[in-house]
Amino acid sequence: MRSYMRQGKTLFGIVRFSTSSTNKRTMASSTKAHTAMDEVQNGAFVRTETTYRNKISKNQGAEFPPEKDRYHLYVSYACPWASRCLAVRALKGLEDVISLSVVSAVFKKTKPEDEKDTHKGWVFVDEKEEKGAIPDPLNQAKTVREIYENNNDTLGKYTVPILFDKKKNVIVNNESAEIIRMFNDEFNDFAKNPTLDLHPEGLWEEIEEVNSWVYPNINNGVYKCGFATGQEAYDTAVNALFEHMDKAEKLLSSQRYLCSNTQITEADIRLFVTLVRFDEVYHGHFKCNKRLLSSYPNLLGHTREIYQLEGVSDTVNMDHIKNHYHRSHPTINPYGIVPAGPNVLKSMQVPHGRDIKFAI
Repeated sequence: MRSYMRQGKTLFGIVRFSTSSTNKRTMASSTKAHTAMDEVQNGAFVRTETTYRNKISKNQGAEFPPEKDRYHLYVSYACPWASRCLAVRALKGLEDVISLSVVSAVFKKTKPEDEKDTHKGWVFVDEKEEKGAIPDPLNQAKTVREIYENNNDTLGKYTVPILFDKKKNVIVNNESAEIIRMFNDEFNDFAKNPTLDLHPEGLWEEIEEVNSWVYPNINNGVYKCGFATGQEAYDTAVNALFEHMDKAEKLLSSQRYLCSNTQITEADIRLFVTLVRFDEVYHGHFKCNKRLLSSYPNLLGHTREIYQLEGVSDTVNMDHIKNHYHRSHPTINPYGIVPAGPNVLKSMQVPHGRDIKFAI
């Protein structure tokens, strides 16, 4: 059984998996319902850490063993963290193993009957009401908030993805970095593509190193730019973002994938979900406008290659992505106008050429 730990430390600075379904969910300041837009300190965006960290494991006696049709994934097509999970679920061929619900793209009031509760967040709607939406078949919840509150949550940040245990009726995990590892490692007995290994032991150190700078500076970096309320915080974030975009571009100019010339890994998927959104929403909406993705030939080619992998394009719903960002952040886009272009997905169909460039 492979380990998720190296040298006694957690990967990417995240906490250890919990071994019990009892999670500690506390918040230092307030338990008031909130979203990422509220997580600003001294003008800078500071993301709250996820808190449900149980592990699905093949180990004998595990509280959450891998089973077909036992677990359910709640996602938003708009959310890059949730989209990591969707992409790995598709690549591993777990669509018939892990069932799925998809929220509405746009934040709405989660307690519409309570005038004093102003929280807006992820809600479920009928498929006829919004293309791509899939309601909650388990609890018939109207909001993601309900799922957390049914699990006695006290944090107040109601995020996706959620990996849910149908048998125990509890949230197992809401940390995407850990969910994709579980999808990769623990469900191979049921997967259509069990030999695909996105976290190969021989590349653990390389994956950890790449993730250690891609996550804070690119994945989360775009949010640091977009949600900054102070010029200094924005300047710091945007400079770090493009410094590391340049770093990734240089790396991908000399090898096909981020950690190897021959092996795609989770690091490539984690970068992809940010890059495929970059020109459509982050460049304008989040003011990440020093350069477009399309001006980076190797990053663009890499994004195209991942998009063209079997099943991945089905996990990218640009209508949900654009509608969410432009209609759910009133402090950034008060009128909720959704831009017409630039239709990035059309360019994703272009042959990436990286197989030819890095032919062995």
